Amino acid sequence: MDAVRVALLREVLAGTEWLGATRRFAGVLRGSVVSHGGGLLLVGTPAYEPWHLAAHLVDEAAWSGTPELAPTLVRHDARPGDPAHLAVGPGRIEAARRGETLLVVAPEEPAELLERVHEARRAGVTVLALGAGGGELAAMAHDALAVPEGAELDLDSVQHLVSAAAGENNSPRVRRGFRDRLSRLADILTAPPAAPW
Repeated sequence: MDAVRVALLREVLAGTEWLGATRRFAGVLRGSVVSHGGGLLLVGTPAYEPWHLAAHLVDEAAWSGTPELAPTLVRHDARPGDPAHLAVGPGRIEAARRGETLLVVAPEEPAELLERVHEARRAGVTVLALGAGGGELAAMAHDALAVPEGAELDLDSVQHLVSAAAGENNSPRVRRGFRDRLSRLADILTAPPAAPW
């Protein structure tokens, strides 16, 4: 989904809770990776790997000048012979430490991940959950955005809204980092002078 389609989707959803909810969650995501300076780990389930969200977050990281948004995709069936960006297995969750953020995207409760996610949280990792709602994952997550089955939007559409909002500098609850403030100052200082009264 490109920027035009995201804009159209936002227009259609105007007045619903989805826009505020996805922007809020994106703000939490962006704020956690920017303020902690650690990496972003993105994991799904063996049946649902969030490839598309990973690609969009990489794009948003580049466009927004926020490299911290570019995730490491953790795959359940990663093999040593895979290209480097596809060879990260679930053991990476166990190695995660304070300052890192773990985003779990799952259409249903990811029973096979719960113990690893719990251990990562105990190690100081910020845990965010997208998709499955109301279960153990949502209870242990620092923040969660549930996409219940039968909702107006499916999980893929919500991921598009979240990734687009994460790349925006005006996402709610986002503290401006040094680079954002420096960029804003440079814009102000290099802007043409104001027109005289």
